[in-house]
Amino acid sequence: MRIDIITVLPEMFKGPFDQSILKRAQTKGVVELVVHNLREYSVDKHRHVDDYAFGGGAGMVMMVEPIHRCIEKLKSERNYDEVIYMSPDGELLGQQLANQLSLKGNLIMLCGHYKGVDERVRQHLITKEISIGDYVLSGGELAAAVLTDSIVRLIPGVLNDETSALTDSFQDGLIAPPVYTRPDLYNGWQVPEILLSGHEKKINEWRYEQALERTKQRRPNLSGLN
Repeated sequence: MRIDIITVLPEMFKGPFDQSILKRAQTKGVVELVVHNLREYSVDKHRHVDDYAFGGGAGMVMMVEPIHRCIEKLKSERNYDEVIYMSPDGELLGQQLANQLSLKGNLIMLCGHYKGVDERVRQHLITKEISIGDYVLSGGELAAAVLTDSIVRLIPGVLNDETSALTDSFQDGLIAPPVYTRPDLYNGWQVPEILLSGHEKKINEWRYEQALERTKQRRPNLSGLN
């Protein structure tokens, strides 16, 4: 998979993309993450990518021309499955959406900034809009990093144990059950005996019951309870 990210703040991706699972995925050659500075596609010597909104109002708006030039250049080099705009009014990111996107080949993510992008970008260039929650960030960079991580970790070959992602919270519509590690007794706090029994069938039943109960208590809206 290849993910191209268009942003006015490329430096923001150095930390998330240079660490942990995302770094490992790139090192293995499983995914290619490419960050593009939108200012390189500006049409003036001052590298402007924003302007005042027609009709007035506070805040600047990202211009259509630099974004169009960048996306068209990328699309001339390869085919893309989706051109995604990170937007607070987009489709809410959930595990099923991450699963679907992890099966794609190439993605473009556009990070909004200021007061957003010229609406013509959304009407003519974007194929999918995604939000990571009902709140507003200073820009789409952090949202794009979250989306990238949620997708990449699902790609076969990224995690050392490929079954790990299958047991994550939300994969089956339930929150994950509690987990424990050594020592089995600490400060008078005991690990449930069933987990020490070695009886795989009973352990799996216990985990399912715990996941079900935890979901009922904390997230009764999830599909695993339907």
